[in-house]
Formats: sequence, C-alpha cells, structure tokens
Amino acid sequence: MQRQFDWGRFLLIAIPFTWLLIFFLLPFAIVVKISLSDTANALPPYVPTLNLSEGLSGITGFLSQLDFESFAWLLDDKIYIISYLSSLKIAFISTLLTLLIGYPMAYGLAKAPQRWRTILLMLVILPFWTSFLIRVYAWIGILKPEGLLNMGLMGLGLIDEPLAIINTPTAVYIGIVYSYLPFLVLPLYATLEKLDNTLIEAALDLGCSPIQAFWKVTFPLSLPGVVAGCFLVFIPAMGEFVIPDLLGGSDTIMIGKTLWNEFFGNRDWPIASAVAVVLLLSLVVPIVIFQRMQERQQEKSA
Repeated sequence: MQRQFDWGRFLLIAIPFTWLLIFFLLPFAIVVKISLSDTANALPPYVPTLNLSEGLSGITGFLSQLDFESFAWLLDDKIYIISYLSSLKIAFISTLLTLLIGYPMAYGLAKAPQRWRTILLMLVILPFWTSFLIRVYAWIGILKPEGLLNMGLMGLGLIDEPLAIINTPTAVYIGIVYSYLPFLVLPLYATLEKLDNTLIEAALDLGCSPIQAFWKVTFPLSLPGVVAGCFLVFIPAMGEFVIPDLLGGSDTIMIGKTLWNEFFGNRDWPIASAVAVVLLLSLVVPIVIFQRMQERQQEKSA
C-alpha cells in the first residue's frame, strides 16, 4: 500500500526553513556579495553588479571580479581591530553586570508568591511598551551633569560637583544593562521556576547551609537559563549602535558605530559589509561550537 504524503508535517518543517531562507540566508548572501565587491562612485556604490541579460558570460565575468580586498583592508586598518576588541570588552562587561543584577531578580520572581508573579513579570516586561530610542534618550536626562542623578546626589550632600557620567563607557554600560536586563531575567526565571524544590530540601537535610545549597544545587541546575540569557544580552550588545552613539559620545568606539560610519558616512559599502560578515561569524561560530559541546556532554551523561 502506497504511503500517503504527510502535507501537515511537510508544512510544519518547510515554513520555518522558508522564513530562515528569505529573512536570513538571502540577505546574508547579498551582504557577502557586496563585501567581495569594490567601492565605486556609482549607484549602488560598488562594482561589479550582476547583469543576467549577458547570459553565462555575464555571470562568469561577474564572479571573476569578486575579491577579498575588503577583508584584507580590515586587517591593515587598526580602527576595525580596535572597534572589535572594544565591542568585545563592553559586551562582556555589560553581560556580566546584567547577570549580577538579573540573577537575583529572576530568583526573587521564582520564589515570589504565585499571586504576585504575574504583576512582577509585567513590571519586568513593561519597558518594552515604550520605544527603545525614547528609553535611551531618557538616560541622557538622568546622567547629564544637570540631570536627575547628579541633582539628587548633590541635594543629599553626597557629592559637591556633578559626576561626569554621560559620554563615557560607564554610561554605555548603564544603558546596555538597563535595555537588555529583561532578556536575561525572563529565560532565567523560566529555568528557576521549574526547579524541583525537593532537591534543595534534601541538600538542607544533608547538612548544607542555604548558601551551600544554592551553589551546589540551584545554581548548577539554572546554568541553561544563565547561558541562554547571557547569549541574548551579549549578542545584541556586541553590535549595539544606538546606546554608544547617544550615551558614549565620540570617544566610545564600537563596531556598530564603525559599521554605521562606513555605510552612511564614507559610503564604503564593501568595507561595511565585510565588517558585518566578520561580526556575524564571530558571534555565530562560538555559539555553534558551544552547542556541539553541550550535545556531546549530554550524550556522555546519558
């Protein structure tokens, strides 16, 4: 008997893969193509462009003109290396600070009475109801010399003169931690909420103090949520543009600002595309390697 084709299963698999092809792989292929092109005073500002009307000769001629000159230029100009290292440093420190603040918040949410959890979760998600740009602009009014923070500290007599926070890396850290804190709290809360409390009770019965039970039971079991939340903070922070541009000033160099300047300031699309490709690969490759290591570890434990 001939087996009937399962259209439901086919659509279930085909729809997400089609979405991935259209909105990720195809745009990424276009960016890669531009990164292999050369800058030109034209519209679009790069050559070569594919002309299918010339047939096979047009395609071969187009491919023969592609090169890796833009990627070689990234290694020659120190500004790109400095931008990558600065972005890596800021993203790492911001992720660490977000974890230090977000873990107690997620733990408190998980341990809160059931009737209060919905309200507390709504308060965590509430900033998303406002435009991201408006929220970052609000921090300018808080952190500037005559802003709310300095006026409050001076009013309390804690400082004699305004603190220089705006247009410094400190302001960037504050902006990133504030903006991406919910991205760490929510997956971490989902992991902590599912923990079996009987394991903690067993650890306490065996003589562990509450602190020892936390480090030996709760924290190891919450590591999947920690890793997921840290990735959700680190990845967008690495390519952040709005926060360093508004809060960090001209002295804060990040790869997102460099990418913006190459695209819209210098109109050097091949270089900007090469920067984007390297940035994406530097984020995707470690994640893939980490997932493979996790899968192997799970296979060994099973």
